[in-house]
Amino acid sequence: MKHILVAAAAAASLSFAHSAAAQPPANAQPPAQPAADAPPPKPNDYGDPKSWLCRPGRKGDACDIDETATIVAADGKLTRETWAADPNAPIDCFYVYPTISTDPTPNSDMTADPAELNVVKQQFARFASKCRPYAPMYRQITLAGLRRVLAAAAAGGNPGAIFEQGVQYDDVKDAWNYYLQNENKGRGVVLIGHSQGAFILTSLIRREIDGKPIQARVVSAILLGTTLEVPKGKDVGGSFKNVPLCHSASQTGCVITYASFRSTVPPPANTLFGKVADPTMTAACTNPVALAGGSGELHAYLDRTGRTITSTPQLKPWVTPEQTIDTPWVSVPGLLTAKCATNENATYLEVTVNGNASDPRVDDITGDIGAGGNVAANWGLHLIDVNLAMGNLVDLVGQQARAYAAKGGSR
Repeated sequence: MKHILVAAAAAASLSFAHSAAAQPPANAQPPAQPAADAPPPKPNDYGDPKSWLCRPGRKGDACDIDETATIVAADGKLTRETWAADPNAPIDCFYVYPTISTDPTPNSDMTADPAELNVVKQQFARFASKCRPYAPMYRQITLAGLRRVLAAAAAGGNPGAIFEQGVQYDDVKDAWNYYLQNENKGRGVVLIGHSQGAFILTSLIRREIDGKPIQARVVSAILLGTTLEVPKGKDVGGSFKNVPLCHSASQTGCVITYASFRSTVPPPANTLFGKVADPTMTAACTNPVALAGGSGELHAYLDRTGRTITSTPQLKPWVTPEQTIDTPWVSVPGLLTAKCATNENATYLEVTVNGNASDPRVDDITGDIGAGGNVAANWGLHLIDVNLAMGNLVDLVGQQARAYAAKGGSR
């Protein structure tokens, strides 16, 4: 975990290099550490609706948005795809977002800024077609606060503990407990997290769920942009003692996890994901296209403007000659395929872009950290880990919900 978190601090700034507004002031100082005898932060009140980005059926919140898409076929034909949330969804989803806060303090405040609203749009709102959405605000470690990770590493400490303890973890735990006590009412729930959110949920599962009665209500966990350990040749026993990897859409109580890299830019020796230190362990990869193994077509939902969770890189027209696309999302059937792969450095989700210069559709995607010859290969496609397989993941949640109900688990 250490090498991932150390680089997370460095690349957090890199990923925001495309947006001047996202950078801290030039004279910003490293965040001061709290005094050893400082009182702990006051717990959030998750009974306050303002403490949630998303709650079911609430008008005007971060999940109450337009998820309409334009399907861009290889021949250039455009088709509009509608979308609607399901107010009667049989299960819930509980989402913890990645590091996106541009607040100048070590931990973010509890005000939903454009960064929080955008990441819910990018990674979570679409799931509301299959589950009731719950997304708590939490005082996450900000981009500025990640400097402490570098300091801890330089001092020989364990920077992984920064995510696993402190106000950011406590907030998510408090939100989870509030949800269980007041909202869940015995329903199945899918846990969804990316990057910092996945680290926190991994710790929450290990401490509060794994091997405990509440585990029976977990339909699945989708933990992306992180590295989970499993013993070589096994599906359980590393990061979690009793929560296995998913191998079919009808399997419940399991984990879907991956970190994505281009087939043309595989993980280098200094990769941030897919590598573990213990020689008896390996990094887990579950292909959301083909949980049983093999390759298949990614059902991506990409931002029409090219925006990711942190930046808006330059985007080529989706089709030539250029046509007007007025939906927030674009789907590109057949352009992207994926399989789990292993090289000498890592185990990862290998994404192949099947561009064809002879057809009118765009031949590539955006989502790398950096551009041109300055792509940060060790980060892979971290900024669009979720977008790449959004349609596949939403479909899997729907199938797992049906499987959970068939086993008598729904309420």
